[in-house]
Amino acid sequence: MTFQAQWAEASAAVEAAQKILIVTHVNPDGDAIGSMLALALALREQGKQVTTAVDGGVPDFLGYLKDSGKVIGRLKRGHFDLMVSVDASDEERTGIAGAFGRRRSQRVINLDHHPTNTGFGDIHLVLPEAVSATEVVYEWLSRMGHPLSQPIATALLTGLVTDTMGFRTSNVTATTLGIAQQLMQAGASLTEVTARALVARSYSTIELWKRVLPLVRLEDRIISGVVAQADLAAVGLVDVTDGGLVSLLASVQEAVIAVVFKETREHRVEISLRSKPGYDVGTVALSLGGGGHTQAAGATIDGPLEAAIARVMPLLRVAAGVGAAA
Repeated sequence: MTFQAQWAEASAAVEAAQKILIVTHVNPDGDAIGSMLALALALREQGKQVTTAVDGGVPDFLGYLKDSGKVIGRLKRGHFDLMVSVDASDEERTGIAGAFGRRRSQRVINLDHHPTNTGFGDIHLVLPEAVSATEVVYEWLSRMGHPLSQPIATALLTGLVTDTMGFRTSNVTATTLGIAQQLMQAGASLTEVTARALVARSYSTIELWKRVLPLVRLEDRIISGVVAQADLAAVGLVDVTDGGLVSLLASVQEAVIAVVFKETREHRVEISLRSKPGYDVGTVALSLGGGGHTQAAGATIDGPLEAAIARVMPLLRVAAGVGAAA
């Protein structure tokens, strides 16, 4: 889908609104929370009444971002002049908070950077060429002439670092590094953001990996791991992501595709995908009802785990060039 960014329409909608809701995707990462909080901080500085919400709230490791404690984990009340969805490629990804917000908001802005974005909402700020949703927020704030405070810059840099895996993905350009430089000049610490958003791990996460890694498999250049609900419950991490396990697996030299299957409490299966340059997992995720980028994507499908694995692995073999298309 081809998008034309509607900068003027989006800015006019913000200008006309007083009560604004910002939501992002479920199981949020640094880009989701960074783009949400950066935009919220800026709009509050403009005098707007801003509510931020995502199912389950902000992951603990992103608690260093200003106003992270104001994010609502279960949105149950309110009416809004405007809703902004950030870093979500489709409506389902915004979860309960997104569904509630769409019913209670007069207009919806869709701000995203995923090529698989479905084009939902009334106003589109979708830039598939951007490396992160925070890059889209940065561009929007620049066009509005809004200054970058240190907290805004830190939130923006968090998303930039997260979605480029520390500026290591193939879509990083000189422009990307130029934006990072501007954010650092505004007071964001690249050292702190990298340490907190990419490197830091809780001991519970290491306990989880101890349970999962012995069963990791490498076959047909695809490395796969499975996180059962029992594994999560055993270490007290029932409602979290895999803690970066898919990125760890993607670093294996012999693999061109990495996948982690995580069982949810609703007996569905969250699929996290990564690939080396030249291999496309975004198309696989899209075919499963998810989305993302060529090298980083995901989807949530019906379980049980065994059925989900049996459904997905043949698709990944085709993507890895070792299987025949159906």
